[in-house]
Order: sequence, then structure tokens, then C-alpha cells
Amino acid sequence: MEKIKVVQYGCGKMAKYIIRYLYENGAMIVGAIDTNPAIIGMDIGDFAGLGIKTGVCISDQADQVLDETDPDIAVVTLFSLVSDCFDHYVKCLSRGISVISTCEEATYSWTTDPVRTNQLDVIAKENGCTFVGSGMEDIFWVNMVGLVAGGCHSIKKIEGAVSYNVEDYGIALAKAHGSGLTMEAFEKEVASVDKISDEERQKVIESGNYLPSYMWNVNGWLCSKLGLTVENQTQKTVPQTYKEDIYSSTLGMTVKAGDATGMSAVVTTTTKEGITLETECIGKVYSKEDYDKNEWTIYGEPDTTIVVARPATVELTCASIVNRIPDVINSVPGYVTTDKFGELNYRVKPLNEYVK
Repeated sequence: MEKIKVVQYGCGKMAKYIIRYLYENGAMIVGAIDTNPAIIGMDIGDFAGLGIKTGVCISDQADQVLDETDPDIAVVTLFSLVSDCFDHYVKCLSRGISVISTCEEATYSWTTDPVRTNQLDVIAKENGCTFVGSGMEDIFWVNMVGLVAGGCHSIKKIEGAVSYNVEDYGIALAKAHGSGLTMEAFEKEVASVDKISDEERQKVIESGNYLPSYMWNVNGWLCSKLGLTVENQTQKTVPQTYKEDIYSSTLGMTVKAGDATGMSAVVTTTTKEGITLETECIGKVYSKEDYDKNEWTIYGEPDTTIVVARPATVELTCASIVNRIPDVINSVPGYVTTDKFGELNYRVKPLNEYVK
């Protein structure tokens, strides 16, 4: 195959890494899309610090870019919810352009937005392309845990705890975590989703209006990876605070002491096979003392703990996205979760040399 033609759809903080990684891995970046007036018309070489002029400039005309560049795949780095990204996904998939997205819900959205997920699955299949959600969680929250589980004789429980700085990902993610809200606003806008019955929650999910924590999707994804059958799943969300005022450059505001810097969400999943998953994700505006964490423990025979010390979450997310691209292009059409792909491999050769 000739060089893989890629459109970068969304030019925020992570796109700077992704564009450079694409360039250095031999992809042909044929277009870039964003609506930020400050970067419209900017050459992606300048935007991503490539040290060269590429002749490809960031545009706010998505339809025109997608029609004129004929890409093989779009890397969509916009929002955290499928509902917010849906129209952008449709623009690509309806044209037969495969999509890989950093949208956290898209990693396993069958359990939180089944109607839109099914629609995207159908559109992708009808147009012979593939839709995938990926990122750091692809390896470090699912496939790594599944790989280590293969060394266990028996498993009773899996616990996971991860944390990340919302400052690294942009305003959409920060707001999704309740960053900057007062306690009263956090309770109303974020935590209230936990205070409904299972029946009410299912109705909200089916309506496409559920606001899951990332671990809600990850637990379903991990159960799929391990062949487990989910019986019940619950979520508890609590605000994170700091003792002093702390400035957020992403929000463009100072979060007052005692207001929410972000949130912690604990998701507990019970399965028909008797294995329980209890996972926690903490996303907040970091203080000077905070750093990223990624820790998992499998309780069984034997007990096994995995610790990734101070993971570079942004870079790992962006590299995972780029390294997954050949798998997406080689995949069957439709919405495909990466537990179906197997392990993610380091790419020694240009990306196109891995396309079958």
C-alpha cells in the first residue's frame, strides 16, 4: 500500500503529538480540521513543531477537506462523549473514511450509548469502513490487564486505579469531570447521575443521555476481553478538591479552594462468572504534588499487582492511536472495539507496510 492518507480532525493539545507521530511514522497527512480561529490557516508543520512547511493548513471547512483529500482514515480528537462527536463521525464514515478516535466513551460505547453506537456501526458497514476508539486505555487499562490475567489460575476480583491531569486534554474533558464547579453545581450536574435506580439508569442509557465515567466503559470493555458476562454495574462519583486556589489554564479560571478540581469515579461490576471488577479513575486539575498513576491488582491464584509508575498519559495515548491505525485499516467494517484486535504492536517500519 502507498502511504496511509490521514486527516487530523480536531487540532487541540493532543493533536500536536499525533501529527508529529504520524509524520515520523511515514503517514501522509492530507488535511487538518478545527474551528479555533487562532489556528485556522496555520500550516500543520508550524502547529506541531515539525520544523518544515507541509503545505497542509488547518481548515474549518470539514466537508470540503474530507471531500477533496480522499483520506483512508480520520484521527478524531474532539470530545469525550459519542453524542458530542456523533455528527463528526458520520461525516467521515458516510464517505467511507475509517475513524480512530480518542473519545473515551467510544472505546466501548455499547453499554452507554447503544443507539448511536448501532447507528455508527451500520453506517460504517454500509460504507466499507471501520470505527474504533483507542488511546492509552487500549493497552494500560484493558489489554495489559487481560494479558496478565492469562497468567492466573483463578481470579476473584480485579481492582484498578488511574489518575490523570485534565489540563493535558482540553476544555471538553475538564468540564466533563466537573472541574471548576462549586459543590452544589457538582452535585447537580455530575453526581446526580449516580442517584437513580438501575431501571432509571437503563432508560437514560437507551435515550442516549447517560454521562458515564470512563471506567463504566472500561469495565464493559475488560469484561468483553476476558469473556465475562456482566450482571450488574454501579457507579459512585465524588468531587476532588484542593486546599488552596489553583489556576486552570485549560478552563481559563482559578478554581477556588474547596470547589471541584475534578472528580473520582468508582465503578463496580459483578459478573455471572463470579469475578468482580472495581475500578477508579481520578481526573482533576493537578496541584504541584500530583502525578499520573496506573495501578491494577488481580486477586486470585496468585495475587498479582501491576504498577506503571508516573505514566506519560498524553504521549502514550497519542502513540497508541497512531500505532493502531494499521489494525483499523485491516479490520472488518463496522464499529470494532480493540479487545478484538489483540495486542498493540510497536511499529518499526512505516505504517503503510503493516497494511495487508
